[in-house]
Amino acid sequence: MRKDSLIRFSAVVLALMTAASVVFAVINWQKESQYVTPTDGVWWKEHSGFLEAKGVVPNGPGDKAGIKVGDKLLRVNGLPKDQTIKNQVEFEKHLYRSGVYSRATYLLDRQGVTVEVGNVIPIPADNSLKLGQRLIALIYLGIGLYVLFRRWTAPKSTHFYLFCLISFVLYSFHYTGKLNAFDQTIYWSSIVAWLLQPALFLHFALTFPRPRRLLASHPWTISLAYLPGAALLVMQVVAVSVFEFTESLRWDLDRLQMVYQTVYFAIAAVILWRTYRKASTPLQQQQLKWISRGTVLAIGPYTLFYVIPYIAGVLPTPGMKVSVLSLVFLPVTWGYAIVRYRLMDVDIVFKRGVAYTLATAAIVGAYFVGIGGLAGSITTKYPGTGTFGLIAVIIITALIFEPLKNWIQVRVDRFFYRKRYDYRRTLIEFGRELSSETDLHAMLASVIDRLSRTLLVDRIAIFLATDAEANEFVMEKSFGISYSGSLDLSFLVVERPEQYAGHIFFDNTRKALQESVTARETIAKLNLNYYIPCTVQNRTIAVMGLGKTMSGDFLSSEDVELLETLAGYMGIAIQNARLYASLEQKASEYERLKDFNENIVESISVGVLAVDLEDRIESWNSQMEVMYAMPRSQVLNERLSEVFPAEFMEEFYRVRQNPGIHNLYKFRLHTRAGDVRIANVAIAPLVTRKFNVIGRLIIVDDITERMELESQLSQAEKLSSIGLLAAGVAHEVNTPLAVISSYAQMLTKQINGDAKLGPLLEKITRQTFRASEIVNNLLNFSRTSATEFSAIDLNKIITETLTLLEHQLKTSRVKVQTDLYPGLPLIHGNSGKLQQVFLNLFLNAKDAMAGKGGTLHISTANGDSVQVNISDSGAGIAPEHINKIYDPFFTTKNVPREGQSRGTGLGLSVTYGIIQEHAGKIRVDSQPGQGTTFQLEFPMRKAVNV
Repeated sequence: MRKDSLIRFSAVVLALMTAASVVFAVINWQKESQYVTPTDGVWWKEHSGFLEAKGVVPNGPGDKAGIKVGDKLLRVNGLPKDQTIKNQVEFEKHLYRSGVYSRATYLLDRQGVTVEVGNVIPIPADNSLKLGQRLIALIYLGIGLYVLFRRWTAPKSTHFYLFCLISFVLYSFHYTGKLNAFDQTIYWSSIVAWLLQPALFLHFALTFPRPRRLLASHPWTISLAYLPGAALLVMQVVAVSVFEFTESLRWDLDRLQMVYQTVYFAIAAVILWRTYRKASTPLQQQQLKWISRGTVLAIGPYTLFYVIPYIAGVLPTPGMKVSVLSLVFLPVTWGYAIVRYRLMDVDIVFKRGVAYTLATAAIVGAYFVGIGGLAGSITTKYPGTGTFGLIAVIIITALIFEPLKNWIQVRVDRFFYRKRYDYRRTLIEFGRELSSETDLHAMLASVIDRLSRTLLVDRIAIFLATDAEANEFVMEKSFGISYSGSLDLSFLVVERPEQYAGHIFFDNTRKALQESVTARETIAKLNLNYYIPCTVQNRTIAVMGLGKTMSGDFLSSEDVELLETLAGYMGIAIQNARLYASLEQKASEYERLKDFNENIVESISVGVLAVDLEDRIESWNSQMEVMYAMPRSQVLNERLSEVFPAEFMEEFYRVRQNPGIHNLYKFRLHTRAGDVRIANVAIAPLVTRKFNVIGRLIIVDDITERMELESQLSQAEKLSSIGLLAAGVAHEVNTPLAVISSYAQMLTKQINGDAKLGPLLEKITRQTFRASEIVNNLLNFSRTSATEFSAIDLNKIITETLTLLEHQLKTSRVKVQTDLYPGLPLIHGNSGKLQQVFLNLFLNAKDAMAGKGGTLHISTANGDSVQVNISDSGAGIAPEHINKIYDPFFTTKNVPREGQSRGTGLGLSVTYGIIQEHAGKIRVDSQPGQGTTFQLEFPMRKAVNV
């Protein structure tokens, strides 16, 4: 974290320094262009209290006026005798007052003779050297910025940029002589840069490619390289602030600084040359070769042709000024060594330069020869065309020579690059054709095969991202790599500045010090020097890794640029292959899911059909074919009304007007075969994932056989109930018969119209009537009732059922409480089936209270529907059994208690079916030990036609 903060802080400081330097340089150049410095072409220097001419520029204003070397300047422009000019500062003030191109009069002392020179005309000072230095400054800054943005993490790239920035200040800052606050800033900045530049270069030489042993063990010793520059700076400050800053003192300090600069650069060049001779790797040899030779090439001419003559007292000549331009080789060679690292690129640049120079020369020569010849012939034949004719000739010639120029350039490329030209064209065409391969593994194999044969590299690997965010990579294909263990490829995930340059480069795979320990091990095992990302839409989906060539050389920049271009095609091809594989997988899954869904629909035991918004049948499963006796081929695309009877269509149109799912319970469906099927029909809207209705789904559950089975089960339940009632019936019948018999015998003996015997006769009549009623109810229940529905009074059915069970409830000590609503509305139903419902519920309540007795409470109520509540104080129903009580053959009375009969598991199942048939609802509320309550609801409106 501290390292990242330091890097960000350094970046901000460098940015501010760069911005300030550029702004100051521009302002300095503007001020200098506005402020003209006059000069008389004479180098005046303080000597024995006078200014003595130490040099005269040939053909300069002083030379033309007759000033000689050795002349002493006494006064200018008629100054009084007591105002003799004694230093350079006073002289420049008078010269500035005179101005440029104004006549000045000098009073000179020439070997003891006073001479007046009256035709000295100052001219603007020659700033050509400053222009050259500013050009060098721009080159320094441009190369420094290029290196910093291209490879700022490369070794010594920041050091190089700082050196370039200081050099930019040195060569672009020139004080004008006004010596105001801004001019003072420019002056001292230039002095500091002059003293700092050699120290930075020597610092680089001592630490590249790694610090010397002394510096490695004692890093502080590098500060000693900056001490001479600091001492010179102190001397400069003292000379300006303490002593009189004369021209002699200035010249001595300048010569001392030039000696310091030359010695430092010479020492640095010797150190770099020795380091180059001892370099252990080819990469370091290539780097140091260019850096050391570039240093000699830059410093040699400048030292020989400018520094040494200037120290000897020679005024700068045009030749000396030209030698300053050799300093540009220093940033060029240094920047090239840092960014490229490769010698082969120089050969490419040279060959390409020669090729295009020759091609351009040939084309230009032929171009102007053609223009001249064609223009001459046209002007000869058509002399009146004039300028317009010449313009037309130029346009025609340009159109003719454009394809010729392209043809020549292609032939030149083929001549110079032959094999390289062929493989470049082949690789580009191969990259464009990659997208046609949809098999990812086959495509990667062809890429590795083509690269290995074309570039002749010894190792190639392709790493694929395992997720969309490229947080992890795996090695998918490789060539020349035998290692197959676990790999830490995290260095491919970390965002680094090199990736913005198009690739990651490791010059020495054994010394990737900036990576983690496991990542360094992986880089060393793979031994790949280049990692080129394959990106699509700013997202890395793969990385292509390559090693050196078979001959042990690094790839050239042309090779890397070609690979970066190919990586773009590869990224698109990999993405297409993955998308195709994903699409193929999804299509397979869709087909499998479609088959699975169709199998479900075909295998389901209910009929399923789908209709569109125009009521045309789109789907018709096999169960519908069996149930409705019509094959699929006859009903598909037919209207629903042409297949189903009018009764069904009437109900279909009725429910279709309302949203949601609608049920037709126990609907009588007339088929084409002439039979009648009883079915539960569900009609639901057919919607898409976006909930758009596209039709109707009709599910037909044929319950004809189940209805017959339910009828049989209902009858069996009745017979079972009759068996349970047999004992009570026998007792109820035998008791009144015994009473009748007893009193009949008494009547036979005693009746004589005696008033006392009258009540006895009434008792006989009442008991006989009761026995008859019981027997009749029992017989009515045992009969199979019809399915016709009529108006039913639920209170009456409840009362009749309680009468039927009166004896059993008494013997079980069950107390019956009724709260029947007197004005209860009639419902539409079947009395026999409803009596069976209440009989089952009352018997279950009795069994729940068996052995202990209890209370059975029955109530009816009127509201939105007719409601019946049946509550008992029995043992209740266990929570795990609540959801199973309506299942057929489920019973908890497998081992009946005292007073409880064995259950069949059909009572509540039949009850549920009967209530559903009456369009009613049944709910249960029960807690163990607190009894059970059944709530029944029956609609007062007309039920579904059955």
